[in-house]
Amino acid sequence: MKTLFQFTVILSLTFFVSSFNTVENDILSYKKTASGTTVYTNSDADNVEELSNDFFKRYSDLKKYKSDVMSLYKNRTLGTIWFDEDNINEFGSVLYEKAKKTNDLIIPYQKEIDDLFSSSETKISKTDADMLISSLYIAYAKKSIIDSKKKVSYDAMLKDFLNYSTIEEANASTATADVKVEYDQYYKLQDVLKKYKKLDRTNKWKPIVPAETPYKDLRPDAVSNTITQVRNRLYLLGDLKTDSKSDVYDRELMDAVMKYKVRNGFKPNYILAEEHIKEMNIPLSDKMETLKLNMERCRAISAQIAASDEYVLVNVPSYELIYVKNGKVQLTSSVFVGAPLTKTTIFNSEIDRIVFSPYWTVPQSIVNNELKGKIASNKNYLAEKNMEIVNGQVRQKPGPDNSLGLVKFMFPNPDDIYLHDTPSKTLFDFEKRTFSHGCINVKMAKELAVAMLQDYPEWNQAKIDKAMEGKTENSFKLSKKIPIYITYFTSLVNENGEIGFYQDVYEKDAELSPEKAISLN
Repeated sequence: MKTLFQFTVILSLTFFVSSFNTVENDILSYKKTASGTTVYTNSDADNVEELSNDFFKRYSDLKKYKSDVMSLYKNRTLGTIWFDEDNINEFGSVLYEKAKKTNDLIIPYQKEIDDLFSSSETKISKTDADMLISSLYIAYAKKSIIDSKKKVSYDAMLKDFLNYSTIEEANASTATADVKVEYDQYYKLQDVLKKYKKLDRTNKWKPIVPAETPYKDLRPDAVSNTITQVRNRLYLLGDLKTDSKSDVYDRELMDAVMKYKVRNGFKPNYILAEEHIKEMNIPLSDKMETLKLNMERCRAISAQIAASDEYVLVNVPSYELIYVKNGKVQLTSSVFVGAPLTKTTIFNSEIDRIVFSPYWTVPQSIVNNELKGKIASNKNYLAEKNMEIVNGQVRQKPGPDNSLGLVKFMFPNPDDIYLHDTPSKTLFDFEKRTFSHGCINVKMAKELAVAMLQDYPEWNQAKIDKAMEGKTENSFKLSKKIPIYITYFTSLVNENGEIGFYQDVYEKDAELSPEKAISLN
């Protein structure tokens, strides 16, 4: 499979390099407008010298490179070298990174070149940009020849450079330059970051400006210019395969909206509310910063996860739990977590016990702040809530209405946080699920218990069902502890390779990078 992939890539690159011989009508010859800007029109070989003279007149510090730069184009009729359609290709990006790391290399027009490879908007035409990068190549090549004392023509060097091995070598050096991150989510986020950088350079990401003021929710069959803009946004993000530019909220767009909502943690319906438009309007620069922050979070837990063949991961911003065993996701469940005033703590531990039909010993803070007044005003309150006082503590007896539901998962920690079932299933229908006093409420708690006990033959389905009848507390100690990671990722790539961005519910991104903090309010 790897051989086939490499053959495909090499074949594609062969086609790409050979295409340099093709004349690109929009960039080969030019005329001056009244404003003095350069506009490229039809090709004519007689215009090549005039075009080059014009370029080196405007970029006079590059005149010393003129003959060498033009030699690169002699067999390409000035077809672009460093562009793939409207985007700088991988060879251009590799050259830029190599040039930056070359000691004592003086690069004329450094700012203009930096702008080409950053998210900054540039008014430079594609032809000027290509020739600027070619000038950078000559400067880099001259320095390389001086350092290595080689005698090679620049055109021959370029042919060697425009080779897939150049990209492979660059990727390999990048991989060895950094400490390897074992958690593969890091590299998934890195791939998305590359795609977003490429999208950012196209300057196609424009703010969606709602056609109606005040904004009105959009539903299927609606007709609006806002729909046209949303359609384009979802096309750029990959949720739509094509952009029909239609202003009708049709079946095709419904499917794309659903895909977009599910991967970003929104309630799965077809309504386009104002909050969804605001999320779509978050600048790409902010999204890229979010990706970088979460790549660093991957580094922080990489070693532990790499050493675990079985673990539970709870991600607070996406309100989701996954149970992984033997490298495969066995179960995914919605959760709700601590409210902003009683935040769920971010930490790692090991699940060592599963408790069926648990008692709930009510924390004293809840007794003082919430229950004392109710007990004082209603003498039957404890009985009505299936509660009792034991050794001076209020606890709720096992049963279907117990606040912990019918099962809880225990792991040592100073904050007394654990996973548990809940009778309040309707709370999982909310998009923002910050309701608890810090513990993590699991929608599929029973299914999680069943999955965890598969290696314990004595715990068959009948025994689990009986233990969860809610009559008597039954605690089982696991012979093999299961690592649990309570994490805070505001962006993650799911099992289908789709990126999701989630609300910074505890404002932890803002703590790490306040100038880039994202607000969805």
